[in-house]
Amino acid sequence: MPRPVPGPALPTWAALLAAAVAGGAMLVAFPPYGLWWAAPAAVALLAIAVHGRRPRGGFWLGAVTGALFFTPLLSWTNLHTGMVPWLLLSVLETLYFGLVGAAGAWISPLLRRNGGWAWPVAVGALWVAQEALRDRTPFGGFPWGRLAFSQDTSPLLRLAAVGGAPLVSFAVALIGGLAAYAVLRGISAGTDARRAVAPLAAVVAGCAVAGAAAAVPLGSPGGESVYVAVVQGNVPRLGLDFNAQRRAVLDNHVRATIALGDAVKAGARRPDLVVWPENASDIDPLRQTDAGLLIDQAADAVGAPILVGAVLYSPETGVENAGLVFNPGRSLGDPVQKYVKRHPVPFAETIPLRGIARMVSKEVDRVTDMTAGTKPGVLQVGPATVGDVICFEVAYDGIVRDTVTGGGQILAVQTNNATFNESEARQQLAMVRLRAVEHGRDALMASTVGISAFAGHTGTTSGETEFDKPGVILAELHLGTERTLATRLGAIPEYVIAALAMALIAAARIGRRRRTTVTDITHTAEPGIKEDL
Repeated sequence: MPRPVPGPALPTWAALLAAAVAGGAMLVAFPPYGLWWAAPAAVALLAIAVHGRRPRGGFWLGAVTGALFFTPLLSWTNLHTGMVPWLLLSVLETLYFGLVGAAGAWISPLLRRNGGWAWPVAVGALWVAQEALRDRTPFGGFPWGRLAFSQDTSPLLRLAAVGGAPLVSFAVALIGGLAAYAVLRGISAGTDARRAVAPLAAVVAGCAVAGAAAAVPLGSPGGESVYVAVVQGNVPRLGLDFNAQRRAVLDNHVRATIALGDAVKAGARRPDLVVWPENASDIDPLRQTDAGLLIDQAADAVGAPILVGAVLYSPETGVENAGLVFNPGRSLGDPVQKYVKRHPVPFAETIPLRGIARMVSKEVDRVTDMTAGTKPGVLQVGPATVGDVICFEVAYDGIVRDTVTGGGQILAVQTNNATFNESEARQQLAMVRLRAVEHGRDALMASTVGISAFAGHTGTTSGETEFDKPGVILAELHLGTERTLATRLGAIPEYVIAALAMALIAAARIGRRRRTTVTDITHTAEPGIKEDL
């Protein structure tokens, strides 16, 4: 006869403690701490905490984990905007962890059926389904804090070349589920050596997942090499008012590029292209003649095209956050290649529900809604076709992939971290490292204040700049021509894993119905009769 869903694996106080520790463990898995192995440990702790509980109890335990993870992880949003937006965003993201906790409680019957091997798979799939939902909702989603983004120094990172960020997240959560399985089965086995086989097998399976990931081959970009310079001009001061001295920011980048040109004239190797960060010119260089002339002067001095991060103002298109290509020898008024940011950040670059948002913080009135672009960031910059994404866009799978399928041979992430801090910059750099592996492309991150760096197609970084200090870094990158399996598959792995999660949730429902039937039989049995449950 089917066994009922077991009771909670832990008493309430212990479950709360496990959920809280899970939140802390998840936090230290991410930069700037970088203890990647803590992510599967956090998944395991939460899975054990919610096992055998009602979904409502699982939700609140998941929320405890989420609150203790997201609140400090996103603390960089509090530096210049005040506490309210930071806490509201943290609460919103916490709700998704609550859903994982509720779903984790719901699938408890799977541990009691057919050896329970579907249960750790369900744990892994639920995390991917949660991330898929969080990446898209509301207002286009906010993917920060995905499990995959904690694995930039992990052997699991290589899985990105096969199935992208979703497969890396699945592997992290699957290993956590297997660890939780080993603990729960080990507790139930006690001193019975025969029943200890399953926990041992789960440990071996978890090690096998990590070992298989480490063995994934990574192809190297097969095209010619290009010599790339990244200019980090820095800003007069950090904070929301960094662009109050927009001319100073532009001047910093012009001055550093001209100095690079002077070094070239003195015998240094000339770069094939130069990349400036997001907001390097918040004076529209296409409409403000003096700004355009300064950038032209810099391009002529270094003798190479410059990919410029600029803010454009136009009565026809509104305000645009753009990447522009300025070639040496350009005549004033000549058209330039342009990429417009496709995903303006809600409540930062565009304000949904502005009237309601104003009641929360009057800082929203400092934000002019930016117009979203419609085309992928594929730009010809000298000898390289550059896949350009701007700032937080690096967190969105489809936006980055579109640049590669559109012909991007190297990846460039233009960002401005002047309104945040170094921890945010390092979290973003971890995403760049994953994208380089995912698409088999050498990549770079160009920041106004740091961290700027190069990331090879294996995920290793070089040339990292110091935060809040000017700098120029140069490296030889190779042009990518082939597509990885992850690039070819796109969102298919995520859809498949999310569908698996839904199927296992449905399977758990069948187990719950059987429990109800068994419980009814037990309650109506004659006194003294015990059912084998």
